[in-house]
Amino acid sequence: MTADLTRFSINQMTVKQLSLPELVDACRDVGVPGVGLWREPVQAYGVEAAAKLVRDAGLTVTTLCRGGFLTATAPDERAAALADNRRAVDEAAALGTDTLVLVSGGLPPGSRDLRAARERIADALAELAPYAEEHGVRLAIEPLHPMFASDRCVVSTLAQALDIAERFPAHQVGVTVDTYHIWWDDRAPAQIARAGATGRIHTFQLADWITPLPEGVLNGRGQIGDGAIDMRAWRTYVEEAGYTGPIEVELFNDTLWTRDGRELLAETASRFVEHAG
Repeated sequence: MTADLTRFSINQMTVKQLSLPELVDACRDVGVPGVGLWREPVQAYGVEAAAKLVRDAGLTVTTLCRGGFLTATAPDERAAALADNRRAVDEAAALGTDTLVLVSGGLPPGSRDLRAARERIADALAELAPYAEEHGVRLAIEPLHPMFASDRCVVSTLAQALDIAERFPAHQVGVTVDTYHIWWDDRAPAQIARAGATGRIHTFQLADWITPLPEGVLNGRGQIGDGAIDMRAWRTYVEEAGYTGPIEVELFNDTLWTRDGRELLAETASRFVEHAG
């Protein structure tokens, strides 16, 4: 099998044991052309310094994770969230990526109203989307598996994400298609087609679903090829919908994080070719 990594991108969280300079060096060694970065390690290194580091290495920053958490009801919390998301847009622009991934936020304390929480996301995007456009950045709403609805993301399906995104121009707001979060939903392929028809697939991410889930499901994403998801089928869905952009592998897994990061990066690239190439 030809090792075609042209569209492969490694999300920084997959190999978080590597420092940013180590990640850049490993990407050059393996032949990885793209990286999806996370705000916290980028901020720790320095946004401008990180931008120069990846730029000088010839790497493409495919996404920045993450903005969002837009469901607060208290005015001061809402204002703080909006301000933080504007900073995230600024950071994405400085890093040279056009895509900021949004994890929308869970239910506020004491609330059980999912619909109202989703409306607050739309209200926040009405303020953030024009700001992002001014900076050349698109907002990509990521639906998370329903097990995260209460505390992390009230947007659980692509249909729900698109219902919000379609209130805005496609060049401002679209969606993230992440196999780990939507593989269970038999309506998802049709929603991918819906998203593609208006150019709203802003990023495509891979991670496998392994069982039994590790303790602490947040860090339960499996290496591609180790679980239940047909990665090549999902790649076909997004490509038939018109998506031609980078394909990120984003893994949260405590066991993988104990391994040598360079070896893990090389393995992940190999698995990408084998299972999604």
